[in-house]
Amino acid sequence: MAGTSSTKDQVFVVGVGMTKFEKPLTKKWDYPDMAREAGTAALNDAGISYQDVEAVVASYCYGEPTSGQRAVYELGLTGVPVFNTNNNCSSASSALMLARLLVLSGQYRCVLALGFEKMERGLSEKYKDRVSPVKRHMDHMVNIGAAPGLVNPQLNSMTSDVIKLFAYAAQEHSQKYGSTFEQCAKIAYKNHKHSVHNPNACLRKELPLNSITHSKMICKPITFAMSAPTADGSAAAIVCSREFMESNGMQNKAVEILAQQMVTDLPSSFEKSFMDLAGVTMATKAAIDCYRSSDLTPRDVDVLEVHDCFSCNELFMYEAMGLCPVGRGGELIDSAEWIRNENGGEVCRIGSRWVVNPSGGLESKGHPIGATGLAQCAELNWQLRGEAGKRQVDGATVALQHNFGIGGAAVVTMYKKFKSQKREQVHAKL
Repeated sequence: MAGTSSTKDQVFVVGVGMTKFEKPLTKKWDYPDMAREAGTAALNDAGISYQDVEAVVASYCYGEPTSGQRAVYELGLTGVPVFNTNNNCSSASSALMLARLLVLSGQYRCVLALGFEKMERGLSEKYKDRVSPVKRHMDHMVNIGAAPGLVNPQLNSMTSDVIKLFAYAAQEHSQKYGSTFEQCAKIAYKNHKHSVHNPNACLRKELPLNSITHSKMICKPITFAMSAPTADGSAAAIVCSREFMESNGMQNKAVEILAQQMVTDLPSSFEKSFMDLAGVTMATKAAIDCYRSSDLTPRDVDVLEVHDCFSCNELFMYEAMGLCPVGRGGELIDSAEWIRNENGGEVCRIGSRWVVNPSGGLESKGHPIGATGLAQCAELNWQLRGEAGKRQVDGATVALQHNFGIGGAAVVTMYKKFKSQKREQVHAKL
């Protein structure tokens, strides 16, 4: 727990790195190139070499077995164990969680979490001769009222089904609580505007609100501009024990993982709610568990990166992360105000308290699904270290991350900037 855990129970992120996320098939590179760039950046950020890494957890979805080994061999050949993880869009957060657990086990002091993806233009499934892992979800979507068939003949079935699920979830939220198409558009506007100052974002252009609302409708109420584009790219984090952090003089870089929870599908996922099928209850439970184990509340959080695969899902996450009561997410985005930071940029604050997706979110940054969760981690570490430039949330000390993969896994992670005991004692005396 935040206030009572021993130093042996503390795990820190001490280095992060990522590539620029690129539209698929637009750059001549392969996943080892991506991984080398992100992994090297994370090692350099931490000020260590690959020789100091004692284990690796690699995340990807579109690749052959042991792609993690091939990717990390770009950094060196040291014989360390390499674990590969695949949890759909939450793969990278799963890698981060496994890296943390490896450190907590006491067997490893320093672990590299490395996510990468070389994607096609849409989501796809490669194996047609066996049951799809999301077939139960997609069949249930139709069972509770979704129209069968593709939302657009130009889309493959996987892409079409995912869009349809979130569209029906948005319709459900609107019918239950009165949220509007315009409120979802405001979220997309915010995220696209944030991305202007993110050099790693796939899309870096502010879009007028009316261009978002008049963008091509994919499945009502989701327009093209409210959707996360697939992308190629990689992200990485160096995860370590307190002993490793202090012995290497990393106090100024260190960000503690205060709490972390993964929740998989619950009975409610297969009942009568599109929102629950899309992971809302899973996210809510994971967030509650993180608040409980950290002894913190939503009011302690300054900045969040949440899984805005579609802007409506960010609205759902306002409620799931406890920023507002259930049904009031639309009102929260209506409270948005743009605040100029100390670096001359602007960030959007909601509820007079929180900045959500200052990176531009998945909608602008892009969504290479094996790397997304670690890209969120990188952004929040830069924010807590005061290194986010014109998208900096001034004074941020606590951050929250949500990453979701259908099939399913919701991962919520809470971070806090490290303060040494000496600094805390001096502050207390003052």
